Amino acid sequence: MFEVGDKVVYPMHGAGVIERIEKKKILDDEREYYMMKIPFGDMNVMIPVDNSENIGMRSVVSDEEIDAVMAQMGQGITEMPDNWNKRYRENVAKLRSGDIFNVAEVVRNLMISEKSKGLSTGERKMLLNAKQILISEMVLVRGIAIEEAETQIEDAVFGEAVKV
Repeated sequence: MFEVGDKVVYPMHGAGVIERIEKKKILDDEREYYMMKIPFGDMNVMIPVDNSENIGMRSVVSDEEIDAVMAQMGQGITEMPDNWNKRYRENVAKLRSGDIFNVAEVVRNLMISEKSKGLSTGERKMLLNAKQILISEMVLVRGIAIEEAETQIEDAVFGEAVKV
């Protein structure tokens, strides 16, 4: 169980801080909820305490793990299905996993694809969401601004000499 002040990741939404734990009655069902503040986009999220493990909620990674993620970002695109629908479903599954390395892989692959051949509207939206998830965790772990996290991702994927 998490506590107030813990920095956690909520898959598909990003990283934030548990501000409080409250009992709420919704549709005749009283449950405890984590009240989480996600700094990216200034979003507040209610997560049922008893379901947090099932949805993949986890503590943020260490700074060393962020370094490993950034190193992975520079390894180039991984093989993806040519079929848009299959590729999209695989990427959604990676994002839902909550694993930061899977999220980073989606970000890297879509960034490279966007630069080389462009993205469909759906994949562009997915890239923005995946970046938000990754950036939110970097911001909390490293104590940096959103813009700095974006720059670190760009530098890791395209190399410091290339600015987009």
